[in-house]
Amino acid sequence: MQFNSITKLGLGAGAAALLAPVIALAQEAAPAAVEAAAAAPVPNKGDTAFMFLCTILVLFMLMPGLALFYGGLVRAKNMLSVLMQCTVVGAAIMLVWVIYGYSFAFGGSTSPYFGGFAKMFLAGVTPESTAATFSDAVIPEYIFIMFQMTFAALTPALIVGAFAERIKFSAAVVFCLLWVTLVYFPIAHMVWDANGLIFGWGALDFAGGTVVHINAGVAGLIGSIMIGKRVGYGKDMMAPHSMTLTMVGAAMLWVGWFGFNAGSNLEASGGAMLATVNTFIATAAAIVSWVLVEALTRGKASMLGAASGMIAGLVAITPAAGIAGPMGAIVMGLIVSPLCYFFVAVVKNKFGYDDTADVFGVHGIGGLFGALATGVFASASLGGIGYADGVTMGAQVFTQLKAVIVTILWCGILSVILYKLVDIVIGLRVPVEAEREGLDLASHGEAAYHS
Repeated sequence: MQFNSITKLGLGAGAAALLAPVIALAQEAAPAAVEAAAAAPVPNKGDTAFMFLCTILVLFMLMPGLALFYGGLVRAKNMLSVLMQCTVVGAAIMLVWVIYGYSFAFGGSTSPYFGGFAKMFLAGVTPESTAATFSDAVIPEYIFIMFQMTFAALTPALIVGAFAERIKFSAAVVFCLLWVTLVYFPIAHMVWDANGLIFGWGALDFAGGTVVHINAGVAGLIGSIMIGKRVGYGKDMMAPHSMTLTMVGAAMLWVGWFGFNAGSNLEASGGAMLATVNTFIATAAAIVSWVLVEALTRGKASMLGAASGMIAGLVAITPAAGIAGPMGAIVMGLIVSPLCYFFVAVVKNKFGYDDTADVFGVHGIGGLFGALATGVFASASLGGIGYADGVTMGAQVFTQLKAVIVTILWCGILSVILYKLVDIVIGLRVPVEAEREGLDLASHGEAAYHS
C-alpha cells in the first residue's frame, strides 16, 4: 500500500495531536523516574565477583572436598557409596532449593519460623533484583540465592558420614530431602532472616554454627543410633582405607571454608578479611591442639588426628568468624580440639554408638562450643567486634544458649520422626549380605578399586 506526501503529513499531524498528552505526562514523569533510578542501590561489581568466588568455593567443599574426606574414612568396599551419596544428595538439594527452599528460608514472610511461599520457583527474581548486605550495599539476588544454595546442599551431606557403610542409597537421599525441608530451611529462616525467631533474639551465628553444624551433628547422632551399628563393629577392622584421600579432602574443605566464612559477610570488606584471618588461625590452633592431645594420651600423633583437628577448628570458628578477634579465634581453636577428642575417643566408646565419621563428635560438639564461645569472644574487651548496645557478655551467652537449645530440639525431634518415616516406607538399612559385600557393588554395581 502506497502513501503520498500529503497523506503522510496528515497522519503525522494526527498522531502528534493524539500523543501530545502522553508526551507531556512522560516529560513530567521523567525527572521523578531519573531520581528514583539514582536512589536505587546498584550492586558493586567487586562485591558481586567476591560472592561468586565464595559460592564456587563452598561448592568445592562438597564436591570433591567432603566426598573425599568421608570416602577416605570408610573401608575400600564402601568408597563409591559415600561419593555417590554426597554427589546425589547435593544435586537433589540444589533442585529443591530453587523450587521452594529459598522461599521457605528467605521468602519475606513475617513468620518467625517460616519464610513463606512468595518466592517459590524463584518468583520475582530477575537479573536486576537485589539482596541487601549488612551495610547499605546490595548484591544481585541470584548470587545470594546461589551462595545460600551451596550451604543448603552441603549441610545434609555432612550427615551422611554418621551412618556411612550401612544405609540404603535411596533412604539416604529421601531422608536428606525431607530433612532440609522440615529442619534446615526453617532453622535457616529462624537464624538468618530478619523476621526469624532466633535472629530476633539477637543471637550471633556468622556462618552457621547452629544452622549447619549443630543441625547436622544432632541429625547424624540420631541416625547412627536409629540405623544401628555396622556389622562387626567393635570386632572387625574398620580403619579408614585411605588417610591420603582423607587428608586431601580435609585440605579441600579448609580451602573451601574461606568461601563459607568470608562469603557470609556478603561483601568484600574488612569484615570478610576478619573472617578470613580467623579461619586461618583458629584452624591452625585446633590442629596443633589435637596433635598435642593425641601425643599426650596415646604417645603418637596421627594424620587422622590432624585432619580431625582441622575440621574441628573450622567448625568452631564458623559462628564467630566475622565476630571474634584473631586472638579469640586462637583460643577457640585451642579449646575445641580437646573437647571433640573427648567425645570421639571417650564418649562414643562409652555409649557405644557407631558414628562412622564422627559427625556428632566433631560437627555437633564443635558447633555447640563455637556457638556458645561466640557469645564470649564477641566482647570488644577480648578483641571482638563488641555487643549490641546494652547487651552484656552474660546476656549474649544466654541468648546463644537459647539458640542452641531450640536448634537441638527442633532438629532432634523432627529427625527422629523422619528417620522412622523413611524406615517404614523404604527401609533404612541394607541387608546384612549387602553390607558384608560392600555398598559399592551391592548398591551401585561398581568398585572404587580394581586389583
